[in-house]
Amino acid sequence: MTAPVKEPLRILAANPSPLTGPGTTTFLIGRDDMAVIDPGPDDPAHQEAVARAGQERISHIFVTHAHRDHSAGAARLSRMTGAPVLAFGGATAGRSPLMARLASQGLAGGGEGLDHDFAPDRLLSDNEVVTTADWSLRALHTPGHSGGHLCFQWDDAIFSGDLVMGWSSTLISPPDGDLADYFGSLTRLEAAAPARLLPTHGDPITTPLLRLEELARHRRLRTAQVMAALQERPDSAAGLARRLYDVRPALLPAAQRNVLAHLIALAQLGAVDFAGNLTADTFFSRA
Repeated sequence: MTAPVKEPLRILAANPSPLTGPGTTTFLIGRDDMAVIDPGPDDPAHQEAVARAGQERISHIFVTHAHRDHSAGAARLSRMTGAPVLAFGGATAGRSPLMARLASQGLAGGGEGLDHDFAPDRLLSDNEVVTTADWSLRALHTPGHSGGHLCFQWDDAIFSGDLVMGWSSTLISPPDGDLADYFGSLTRLEAAAPARLLPTHGDPITTPLLRLEELARHRRLRTAQVMAALQERPDSAAGLARRLYDVRPALLPAAQRNVLAHLIALAQLGAVDFAGNLTADTFFSRA
């Protein structure tokens, strides 16, 4: 007889927005030892709901990355349950050498919600496995959306955090996000061949390989659009976003950060040029 498919318990935080979709999903797995994946924003009502669902059995709190809608509730939930918080690192951990250099030169993030107060109790390394009698989770370092982003492999499913979302493509905002890293992380998830992806925002993804290819194809198309627009005239990330995106004004800042990620990757390849230190207002031209 085939064993039933295990399902995590899902608790949705009351933080819907243009960037979080329906809100942040906190997952719980296990029975006697329960693991929490992404405790969500610092919302007492949400952490109380998670603690109640854990019924005093929460033993570990895992965080995919240090954005406030994922990590800010970790400290409160840890105090309530006594469970340690596990993650790759703090808000700026895992940045590529290029992004670290750009940050040192003054490139700032785009206000996507870095949780600078986040300090995990235990640092997880790539491929590290945490096991109890109830469950086993493998940490996969998957930068792209953020330098310290982790996905967590749970049997044939992967908790994909913000790397792969169920309702939209993710924000890549340098110096915290890195488009080259993002492509590498998509490839890594593809190689893992999960049966399902469980994103923190949006519904479960039951055709993960198709979704991963769709996301990669979307970014390749955007790169081609950026290059075509620069063929017409040099421009900044903000100018290109206004030309390329048909979105409501509230989403334009995120679009600008995504375009900047493409421009930085193209500059690394020698396909575009810019003068001086790179900022959000830098003008780019085709090389």
